[in-house]
Amino acid sequence: MDIVVLAGGYSHEREVSLSSGSLIANALMKNGHRVILLDLYFGTKEASNFEDAYEKLNKESYYYKVEKQIPDLKALKKQKEKPEEMIGDNIIPICQSADLVFLSLHGELGENGQLQAVFDLYDITYTGSGYLGSAVAMNKILAKEIMRQHNILTPDWEVLEGGQTEPTMSVPCVVKPNASGSSIGVYLVDNQDDLKQAVESAKEYGESVLIEEMIDGREFSVGVLDGEGLPVIEIIPKTGFYDYENKYQEGATEEICPADISEELAEKMKQAAVDVHKALRLDYYSRSDFMVSSDGNIYCIEANTLPGMTPTSLFPQEAAAMGISYNELCDKLANLAINKSN
Repeated sequence: MDIVVLAGGYSHEREVSLSSGSLIANALMKNGHRVILLDLYFGTKEASNFEDAYEKLNKESYYYKVEKQIPDLKALKKQKEKPEEMIGDNIIPICQSADLVFLSLHGELGENGQLQAVFDLYDITYTGSGYLGSAVAMNKILAKEIMRQHNILTPDWEVLEGGQTEPTMSVPCVVKPNASGSSIGVYLVDNQDDLKQAVESAKEYGESVLIEEMIDGREFSVGVLDGEGLPVIEIIPKTGFYDYENKYQEGATEEICPADISEELAEKMKQAAVDVHKALRLDYYSRSDFMVSSDGNIYCIEANTLPGMTPTSLFPQEAAAMGISYNELCDKLANLAINKSN
């Protein structure tokens, strides 16, 4: 197949996306596909169709390392001639002339359904969920409301929007932007003095702020692949919580897969992941994050429609525990997307 791996974009998670995209592109090339990696935000002026782009831009391999610091989007805008345009030069015609676009995007435009809707209008085949499921899952508040309607446990919450700055949720609690990922803008608060500052800081990443009850327990993640729950993985950061740095810096977090838990708990969590997947109308793959309290209750924190594929990402580790190699996983996701479009 002729495949465009689309990564980067105007997002605080662009470096994670580029790291994932590099590995995906390498895997797909090893599997015999013709592949180019493009940055959604910048695109390319060098070609206007896949054939020309492949001739001018293809590489033997790709590599991108995620830095500890969250990308500076103001500085990124200064690098572009028309910074207000979120879809870069020739992205649409190149993607139209490819067999498949493998979405390796995280956050904002890449996961909130807007790009998926545009691609639907241009009849472009892409991996991952469609625009509706993507939009629902990216909006944490809406996703939690739907989970609750489907009797899926999720921590209690309140929402601050617009000029609201005074939360009523008691501490300890978790403060996070409504539509961001990779734990960007997330704060664990254990006293009232820090709560207001956490809300102000979270508002830097969006007007709507979600404040959640903090669940004291163990943290897990469960992928869903083609309707089936993958082995459960437990996440144990060596310091602090599972924030941006601990997610993407090698050796910062201990990840145990399959998790050292009872078979009964593992099966319940896998079923919960499938239930979330269906309730949010996601397509053939996703990954949901859970907290399990000391009394054994399973709380869903959120769902991810385009799980990370970096060297430290959870979804590939879970697939590997089922005997699916990274290269096989990439091919499977590509083929599932093609089958979905037919």
